[in-house]
Amino acid sequence: MRILIGISHPKQVYMFKYFIKAMSARDHEVRVVLVEKEITGYLLEKFNIKYDLIGKNQPTLFKKILNLTMWEYYTLRIALEFRPDIFIGQALPHFAHVSALLKKPFIVFEDTEHVENLHKIVLPFTSAIVTSDCFGTDFGKKQVRFNGYFELAYLHPDHFRPDPSVLSKMNLSKGDVFFILRFVSWNAIHDVGQKRLSFEMKLKLIKELEKYGKVFISSETALPEDFEAYRITVEPEMMHDLLSYATLYIGEGGTMASEAAVLGTPAIYINNLRTGYIDEEEKKYGLIFSFSEVERSYDNILGTAIELLEQEDIKGIWAKKRENMLKDKIDVSKFMIEFVENFPDSFSKLKK
Repeated sequence: MRILIGISHPKQVYMFKYFIKAMSARDHEVRVVLVEKEITGYLLEKFNIKYDLIGKNQPTLFKKILNLTMWEYYTLRIALEFRPDIFIGQALPHFAHVSALLKKPFIVFEDTEHVENLHKIVLPFTSAIVTSDCFGTDFGKKQVRFNGYFELAYLHPDHFRPDPSVLSKMNLSKGDVFFILRFVSWNAIHDVGQKRLSFEMKLKLIKELEKYGKVFISSETALPEDFEAYRITVEPEMMHDLLSYATLYIGEGGTMASEAAVLGTPAIYINNLRTGYIDEEEKKYGLIFSFSEVERSYDNILGTAIELLEQEDIKGIWAKKRENMLKDKIDVSKFMIEFVENFPDSFSKLKK
């Protein structure tokens, strides 16, 4: 089987990392088409995954639309040369349209509900839409669900064990109290019209947290000079190792909040955009605390953080919550491999 995979975000590198390795080992031919965003290319190279670069992510919706024709042209050229049997990715317009033109199946692995306009131009061209069972949107007859989160495609215990060497690289010791703050760029399609934490609130939060431990910042964009000393300097591919050892995550990024949750690190998510997996991790498993725009206030966020820090053995408590979650969930990479390798029979079986 020839498989063409589209990647446009660092998370997707991790999502498909084990899938690509496993399918290649099973003698399937896999090729990756990349629209570069942040460190996507860097990660692919670190994981020895070859790719075709067709463009770079654009900061505005208008520029994304302008570049779509170019992305579709290059995707078509690659597909005509590679002759894929199947296209795979998240909701990628260039994959949707090229796969339809070539009359090949396109499987979408989707985890984001609040990109309705994107879904309108992508999903009519798909063969299957694969979501978690907690996904909040019903896409109808093309949709199948699995019991897990896409973060468990790469952070499931069968695939991930934290590397303790990350601590010495950040001048930390095991058991040290430290915090990871995550600030996003707010230029994704689903970020249009959203508001962010103010500089003043971020600064106050940092100063208060420093009373309890070290503060490190992960950011999609350049940091203000006042924050630069807090930037995480460890190699990007070790971010999950650091997150696993962190005492607490606080941030605007939903992906990293969910990653913290499945790793057993308490997470405070500050964003009015909600997803089914964030809601379930919060309400069913108690792994995350969410603050929407209406609730967004310095006192609420800091108060929750302090309340968590005052609990004895907070990491032990979260480890038990994580175990409860893992008992319910599947190895998502294993599911993806079996679903694609046996498609379309796998789709029909899940629809029964």
